[in-house]
Amino acid sequence: MSVVLEIKNITKFYGRIQALDNVSFRVPTGSVFGILGPNGSGKTTMLGIVMDILKATSGTFEFFGQPASAALRKNIGTLLETPNFYHYLSGERNLKIAAEIKGKGKDDIDRVLEKVNLHERKKSKFSTYSLGMKQRLAIASAMLGNPDVLVLDEPTNGLDPVGIAEIRELIKRLAAEGKTIIMASHLLDEVEKVCTHVAILKRGKLLTAGAVNEVLVNEDIVELGANNLDILQSVVAELPAYSSIKKQDECVQVLYPTGTADLEGINRYCFEKGITLNHLQLKKKSLETKFLELTNEGVGQRSAN
Repeated sequence: MSVVLEIKNITKFYGRIQALDNVSFRVPTGSVFGILGPNGSGKTTMLGIVMDILKATSGTFEFFGQPASAALRKNIGTLLETPNFYHYLSGERNLKIAAEIKGKGKDDIDRVLEKVNLHERKKSKFSTYSLGMKQRLAIASAMLGNPDVLVLDEPTNGLDPVGIAEIRELIKRLAAEGKTIIMASHLLDEVEKVCTHVAILKRGKLLTAGAVNEVLVNEDIVELGANNLDILQSVVAELPAYSSIKKQDECVQVLYPTGTADLEGINRYCFEKGITLNHLQLKKKSLETKFLELTNEGVGQRSAN
């Protein structure tokens, strides 16, 4: 597996406040990599460090297997804050100015406007754009020069459901073209729908990282009850194929990979072991529950879309 970005033990202090604590992860080539966490978890700080806007207190990182440099960063498109577009100029003219500042992409403006579905509105003033259109223009600016990697900080933040859907579809189209996209988000729903990989941060600490379908996996929860929970737990611990088991309130919970729990088989097994169940129920463990368990925060709600 080739790697676009490797973070190695990054720590960042702002005075006495620790924003990042020894964070390490890898971003595979061609992935849509979500850095997920509640507000204040260190996501924006991490992106600022890899784009040389901030300096790490300790630790290193590499792009394409090499120490980061200004030359390497020129091959990376970034959207880390709201761009300073001129409201009285057209979308096209704003991109021309952006290309002049970047020193690249002057011949790329029509292409990127087509990519973000703004070509028909390229002569319209920026002030007439919806919030979603303004954000798509910002992504078009990041795409000038056709970089292989895009770094986006909260790309759907503040948008209505229509604008959110537009940005998500754009990210999917860019990923289908082979772009590597690194994006910060506090929305589980966003990462679930568009990302292939994820790193979850909480208060500057990395909780977990990996493929989305492994990190944020749905599970079946089987709740079992009997007169003696300790005996019940020891008996069901001998069952095959479960992922974890624990006592929870007045029952024993056994977790299985989605779709693999066999209630009839569990009931029969317990009966054969001399245990009569007085409670047997199958529940689904949602991705949102998994995320809230990991972060132990009351945030990360699904968006309206």
